[in-house]
Amino acid sequence: MYDFTYHRPKSLADAVNLLKGKDEARPMSGGMTLIPTLKQRLARPSDVVDLGGVKELAGIKVEGNNVVIGGMTKHADVASSADVKAAIPALAHLAGHIGDPQVRNRGTIGGSVANNDPAADYPAAVLALNATVTTNTGKHAADGFFKGLFETALGEGELITSISFPKVEKAAYMKFPNPASRYAMVGVFVAKSASGVRVAVTGAGPCVFRVKAMEDALAKDFSSAAIKDIKIPADGLNSDIHGSAEYRAHLVGVMARRAVDAANK
Repeated sequence: MYDFTYHRPKSLADAVNLLKGKDEARPMSGGMTLIPTLKQRLARPSDVVDLGGVKELAGIKVEGNNVVIGGMTKHADVASSADVKAAIPALAHLAGHIGDPQVRNRGTIGGSVANNDPAADYPAAVLALNATVTTNTGKHAADGFFKGLFETALGEGELITSISFPKVEKAAYMKFPNPASRYAMVGVFVAKSASGVRVAVTGAGPCVFRVKAMEDALAKDFSSAAIKDIKIPADGLNSDIHGSAEYRAHLVGVMARRAVDAANK
């Protein structure tokens, strides 16, 4: 049977206090990962701290050259936001293709980024757009945030309060989704800004990663032709019943070229 204490705090401070000093306490955003994990008896938290009542963590605003999205903002709200569509259309497109309508109306951007599922979509956007992840204790740059399989730079009791995405000149996200789960077997987010080009890949490996060879080529010529001959090594990539490492390596190139073409439209 399930045996935990359920909490629904109304403020960030209360949520942090509930998590302090309880090694087995778990925060819950939309519950898209935690609830299935509980159902499968893969987690036995002593306390579940539901962040759904913390209104200060949700919302979207434009601050100068950045789009700032609260950690508890739902995928559907990001997808439909006029501010996001105007500033970073690729981010709205990504959010609109996460899972299915039920997931998009329950899942949150902060929960997805904190969970760092190897096939999640948002980590590719965070890394490619060089976003800043703000928490209750500080800030994390995108390049140092994702550490490995389901692992991030978040410390104990640290909660994502918002994510700041800089506007870019061009960007696009293309993914090859698993037909059942709609998770990315491979997803590639390409972004061009004044400081250069960033290419982030999700779904292919244990953790989201950048492809420097593509970035260097696209910095000289931002066209799909510039990267058509770049091969991604299969070593270390995911291999399962849905696709081999070699297949995913091939898909990285295909999705990257499609993303560049989409960004140039």
